[in-house]
Amino acid sequence: MSTTKKRNISVLGPTTHTGITIKEPATYAAGLPAVKVALQHAFKEMGVVKSMHILSKMNQKEGFDCPGCAWPDPDSPSKLGEYCENGAKAIAEEATNQRVDNEFFAKYSVEDLSHWSDYQIGKSGRLTQPMLLKPDSIHYQPVSWQDAYTIIAKELHALDTPDEAVFYTSGRSSNEAAFLYGLFIRAFGTNNMPDCSNMCHESSGVALNETLGIGKGSVKLEDFDKAEIVMVIGQNPGTNHPRMLSALQKCKENGGKVISINPLEEAGLIRFKNPQEIKGVLASGAALTDIHLQVKINQDVALLKLLIKKLAKLDQEKGNIFDHQFINTHTQGYENLLADVEQYSETELLASCGVDQNLIDQTVELLASNNKIIICWAMGLTQHKNGVDNIKECVNLLLLKGSLGKPGAGTCPVRGHSNVQGDRTVGIMHHVSPALNTAIQKTFGFTPPDKQGLDTVHAIQAMHQGKAKVFIALGGNFLSAASDTEYTAQALQNCDLTVSISTKLNRTHLVTGKTALILPTLGRSELDTKNGKPRYFTVENSMGKVHQSKGLLQPASENLKSEPEIIGGIADAYYKGDHIVDWKNLSEDYEQIREKIQQVFNGFEDLNNRSKGSGFYLPNNVRELDFSKLPNQKAQFSICQLPEHDIKENEFILMTIRSHDQFNTTIYGLDDRYRGIYNERRIVLMHKDDMKKQNLQKLDPVNLISHYDNKERKAPNFLVIPYNIPQGNLATYFPETNVLVPYNHFADKSNTPISKSIVVTVEKI
Repeated sequence: MSTTKKRNISVLGPTTHTGITIKEPATYAAGLPAVKVALQHAFKEMGVVKSMHILSKMNQKEGFDCPGCAWPDPDSPSKLGEYCENGAKAIAEEATNQRVDNEFFAKYSVEDLSHWSDYQIGKSGRLTQPMLLKPDSIHYQPVSWQDAYTIIAKELHALDTPDEAVFYTSGRSSNEAAFLYGLFIRAFGTNNMPDCSNMCHESSGVALNETLGIGKGSVKLEDFDKAEIVMVIGQNPGTNHPRMLSALQKCKENGGKVISINPLEEAGLIRFKNPQEIKGVLASGAALTDIHLQVKINQDVALLKLLIKKLAKLDQEKGNIFDHQFINTHTQGYENLLADVEQYSETELLASCGVDQNLIDQTVELLASNNKIIICWAMGLTQHKNGVDNIKECVNLLLLKGSLGKPGAGTCPVRGHSNVQGDRTVGIMHHVSPALNTAIQKTFGFTPPDKQGLDTVHAIQAMHQGKAKVFIALGGNFLSAASDTEYTAQALQNCDLTVSISTKLNRTHLVTGKTALILPTLGRSELDTKNGKPRYFTVENSMGKVHQSKGLLQPASENLKSEPEIIGGIADAYYKGDHIVDWKNLSEDYEQIREKIQQVFNGFEDLNNRSKGSGFYLPNNVRELDFSKLPNQKAQFSICQLPEHDIKENEFILMTIRSHDQFNTTIYGLDDRYRGIYNERRIVLMHKDDMKKQNLQKLDPVNLISHYDNKERKAPNFLVIPYNIPQGNLATYFPETNVLVPYNHFADKSNTPISKSIVVTVEKI
């Protein structure tokens, strides 16, 4: 537990146990239990009538986009309900009848609240009015919107340079809000725009840009219907993207095969009981995974190299295994790739990845005879020191098979938060884009800064060192999402001002700068009006499709403002109405914002009209096999190194995971139903033979300790659970174990934290 000098704040919250129950892991996902749990959450938070009304409008063409994951909606959404269990939980959290108001903050100090669990904090309810925490106080108190804007403007004006401010963005923000936010930040004079992409799919963006020329996936939802093979790597769709299971089911029904690659065998990839079908309710549902390759943590490159090496051997012997016409026409670096895999022996690669030889051979046989291949991945590939290489090795396999630019084939990074991809598309980035700067200058008349800004890990370091003094977050729970929790907490506490634009209370509101503001905003499901006229905003899903989202519930409070209006209020107060951009009027007119988006970015033509209904796809060069922006106008093969882990005796590689009762840092409940773990989050999954070597019994309490740069980081009091996980590997939930992730160890090129491969020791209590 860490404390500040002035406020007795608990950074980590309670480390006690809540009363664990263990059952056998589930052998299927969804079905009637998922419906039951979803409705229980909804009814408890919203009541029956409100729940049925709001769920019927989620992910519908004239409704609102789910505030959870970014999985795309079908062109013809199900009238029975186009949502999953975790989507229902997400909207129950947002549309809850619970309120966090002035009386709540008068009753509970930030010291009191910081000792609550993240689950308790999140269940407090919706924020209802702007709140101010003064330097000499431990209680938030009400503040007017205008006074809040004035405080922010004063602090921004007091900075010696714009680069002393950090502006964070969460993936829940709309295209309109993100565009306006990025516009103001550039007008202010900095590119310090860390966002949640830095902590998740930044490795994907870097790898895909360097190899294929676009930092996005290439597939559309309908490609799953046509795929011969779908490889799901480092991803647990049953919990994190449950509607993806329907797409995998269609693939299987059309004769496709599913290969899952993951250290854990997850229920959602074993069998899926679709609750909208009779066989999903009364029968056994659909088997999904044909082959499960239980790879050791962060040995995906070794596994993929082994598959490529075996396929290359077959191609030499039989021919027609690789798509040589595609390779010759569209790629560069093929001979170098073959020379690279020749350096490794099959025995070496097999031992590194830890997968059964027979399953490798079965996988090679499938890959050899099919070329409509989709590779899907998530954090299991990106959050490693070699996260970029993990993705590049996937691209290598697709290029060899010619599995790009055709129906049923391509790249599919599955994004986490609902508009994290859209935020990046409309300009939230710490990188400098000369083309974007030119377009902004032409459209708005001011010159954006041309100095690269800070990403998440470097923003944390700047705040910790006192080089950044103001932190403003458009959504998110920055403290709980970031690595090295205690270091990040001190970084935030070093700031003069921290500002959170939020719908609900979270731990970042309690671990603050000297002065702190909470600015409450409308949720996805809420009616957003101006002068009695409903407004809508747009989002971009995980496959590059832009569409509208329009709320319908009465707002949780009359004192809420939309994100664009809050951004406009801050900008107007900073410039006192004296700027080339009319921030206030622009922030209130979403149609005008969309007109500006289409002027600045290609592919958004006629955005106000095309975003309605099913929406439209943004341009994607890979779908057209256009690699003209790459060297020699070719897609690039990559030479990827095997990961290096200096593992000593009694050390393990630990990966952080989600329970089934959470989305990102939002904790819906304390049950991980699919893994058979109930009413407890402080657990560590461990192979039974490793437990024996460590002299550990089931449910023994242990401390988890990481050692980087001669510094010990400890996550205390976790219960050991024997589980089907590779020897030498451990798995635990985040954010509880983010404290173990060092702030200064991250992926090459992408700077993504190494949350999926932390070297730790286990200390028996």
